[in-house]
Amino acid sequence: MSYIGRDISNLSDRAVLDSISTSATATFNLLLNSVAYVPSSAESLTVSLNGIIQSPGSSYSVSGSTIIFASSLQSTDVIDFILAERAITLTTIGSGTVTTSNIVDANVTTAKIADNAVTSAKLASGVLPTNTPSFSARMSGAQTLSNETYTKVDFDTEDFDTDGAYDHSTNQRFTVPSGKAGKYFFNCFLIADSASAAQLQNCQLAFYKNGSLFKKHDWSFNSNDILYAGLTLSSLMNLAVSDYIEVFVRISDASGSPVIDGSGTTLSEFSGFKLI
Repeated sequence: MSYIGRDISNLSDRAVLDSISTSATATFNLLLNSVAYVPSSAESLTVSLNGIIQSPGSSYSVSGSTIIFASSLQSTDVIDFILAERAITLTTIGSGTVTTSNIVDANVTTAKIADNAVTSAKLASGVLPTNTPSFSARMSGAQTLSNETYTKVDFDTEDFDTDGAYDHSTNQRFTVPSGKAGKYFFNCFLIADSASAAQLQNCQLAFYKNGSLFKKHDWSFNSNDILYAGLTLSSLMNLAVSDYIEVFVRISDASGSPVIDGSGTTLSEFSGFKLI
């Protein structure tokens, strides 16, 4: 609701000036708490003399901190009161002068913040999730495995790695960097390839966390002509700094020498990113 009332630019307050003892003169000193008071004009004073409100200008005038009546008073006259109207100075708060000590704790609530008033540009770096670190790695070629043995997949080629958190040259693992603990999403896809037209019998694709099995998915094949299988695995993980994630696969192949097809750029991939 809009403000109803007098324009705030003309706000004022009123003070009763010190009592004046009359004498046979027209000029008297104006005091407020025993200190000389200079009114802004005769009109800013309300003067009652012998119970009658006086007219500024014709009945009295002001000069500095004195009031001058139109004619001399007598000691029997009584100045009942003099009210002074004082202007209020409205101070504009300077830019950048309000500090946290000026604001009561928990006093700024969501109800006090306009919709869309806080944008990402106004937030400190790191407040909003940026989905980094993020990475994507793939195989540079086929990898032959020991039959029915969990083997780490050699994702040795990076497509991107925002924080240098994926080691593609030595350990083929993602390690959570300092300051980046949180919830992560990981995805892996690869193709199991049966050698020499033998048959795939079963496959397991797994994420290892800090060297131990974290999550896996199993595929079992009963047909005698399964030569290729697309294996995929996704997972959400809550990770601390220095936790590391690797991909392992276990394939049972009638030939005894299963292969992961790493040819091309789309047949195998290990990727992940920080959610929050």
